[in-house]
Amino acid sequence: MTTKTSPRWRQAVVWLHVVSSVAWMSQALALVVLMSLALTTPAQAPAATSMAEKLDSVLLAPMANASAFTGLLLAGATAWGYFRHWWVLTKFVLTLAQLYAGIFLLSPRLHDVADGAAEVAWPQIAGTSLMVSALAFQVWLSVAKPGKKTSWSPSVKPPTAPTWVFVAGLGAPAVDVTAGLALGFPMPAAELIMLIGLLGFERRGRRRRAQRPSGRTPRSAPAASSPTA
Repeated sequence: MTTKTSPRWRQAVVWLHVVSSVAWMSQALALVVLMSLALTTPAQAPAATSMAEKLDSVLLAPMANASAFTGLLLAGATAWGYFRHWWVLTKFVLTLAQLYAGIFLLSPRLHDVADGAAEVAWPQIAGTSLMVSALAFQVWLSVAKPGKKTSWSPSVKPPTAPTWVFVAGLGAPAVDVTAGLALGFPMPAAELIMLIGLLGFERRGRRRRAQRPSGRTPRSAPAASSPTA
């Protein structure tokens, strides 16, 4: 039984992915400028670091979550998959690395700098610049789609998720941004729940494909009939 998917909702998720990715990269560039200003102009360091910390928590973090979420959603809910193509797998690894660096390394350090417990250092600026470069590289991967399929890629394409998955994929970032503004810190709970459900969808799809016969069922020979005139 095939599932009909509305291309409009899928394209809307693509649009949100592009917009949030561009916002993530541009705000990371703004952090580089503000931290460089704080490092080179000590008199303006308190204002620059305060603005950088606010930009990171209020705008950059939600956009990074939305970009990563929509990218993972589009990979897992369509025939691209997470591990079927090298360019998708590369984006997947880079996204996880960037999220880890931003959440556990760069953002805590920036918070300490804004509170006066630490000072801006060149490694912090270099790390944020590397994030910008990685985001730009991911944009190129999305456009060029280089490389072939992975060696373990199944021959049968995975099914596309139903329309409601893409509708929910637009609603989850909105819910998380609203919750984050109310709580005062990013809270991608709805996005994480959706991704966990999507992994279950992919697992069921792989199980169904594994249960299918590998070849076509041979047709039975037609019954003999007398030749027609």
